[in-house]
Amino acid sequence: QVQLVESGGGLVQAGGSLRLSCAASGRTSSMYGMGWFRQAPGQEREFLAGFSWTTGRTYYADSVKGRLTVSRDNAKNTVYLQMNGLKPEDTAVYYCAARAQIGGSYYRESEYDYWGQGTQVTVSS
Repeated sequence: QVQLVESGGGLVQAGGSLRLSCAASGRTSSMYGMGWFRQAPGQEREFLAGFSWTTGRTYYADSVKGRLTVSRDNAKNTVYLQMNGLKPEDTAVYYCAARAQIGGSYYRESEYDYWGQGTQVTVSS
């Protein structure tokens, strides 16, 4: 099993920045990739960014490309999501997720095996 804990959410004004963290513990050797998703009230959960532990490749949704950057600290088993130029429509619960499989699509929610509890991000106008 893999446990994921997100942190770093909060209230920020439009135009501001936040950095979310996702700390992994447990059988982290079984993780091949990580992803960040968000879910706004009344909406489906959407993919934002992904990262492959094995190749180092990153993946981004077109809607956030240029504003969000995913990075990692291997020694801490932690993945980060730097968010800049935040807008009120970025308000959502942000989740990190881990994949226990090689290949496939980082963009599909169904291909992630472990999920964190989420952290709330609220952007005021």
